[in-house]
Amino acid sequence: MIILAADMTQAQIFAVSRHRLTTDGEGVTTLVTFNGCPLRCKYCLNKTSWDAAKGRLYTPKELYEEVKIDQLYFLATKGGVTFGGGEPLLQVDFIREFRALCGPQWSIVVETSLNVPEESVMKVDEVVNGYIVDIKDMNADIYQTYTGKDNALTLKNLEWLLQRREARNVVVRVPHIPNFNTDADVQQSIATLKSMGVTEIDEFNYIIR
Repeated sequence: MIILAADMTQAQIFAVSRHRLTTDGEGVTTLVTFNGCPLRCKYCLNKTSWDAAKGRLYTPKELYEEVKIDQLYFLATKGGVTFGGGEPLLQVDFIREFRALCGPQWSIVVETSLNVPEESVMKVDEVVNGYIVDIKDMNADIYQTYTGKDNALTLKNLEWLLQRREARNVVVRVPHIPNFNTDADVQQSIATLKSMGVTEIDEFNYIIR
């Protein structure tokens, strides 16, 4: 049982997007995007998220009260809330408090780079149903050039998850990134992921906007 003090945690949230279908997990979902991110991806779609001070300030209770309007959809379709960003695993306490409010019936998924301290992944793992991991590229040099960060934490956290989770609960997204990786790079990333035990791979073409 998780016992937490109500309304002690707050987070800057950039957007709350309702009625999403099979794009951020199973069923009908609401995507909640946090501000704050450790990466600086060259083609970031949400550069506003780089500034952790922007967005509307919510407590977990305020967010719960806003999104519970769709509870019937969540329960009927096995959907729920997907936390994205930015980087949701910078807001682990918020997610844990939110789970305590919504109970076990809703699915909670996090869209994450996993480029966070291992303690953050361990702390959130007991309250989420699944992960969508944006791996960028498994090649350390490509990852560094594209994100401005090393991918050692990402790989360590992915290995930790794969040891503790059913593979179907860890979806890994592998993008074709124009001017940063080749088709051969993408296939090498996929082969490496499969050798680690990843079975759910979302290969797609990144569209620059």
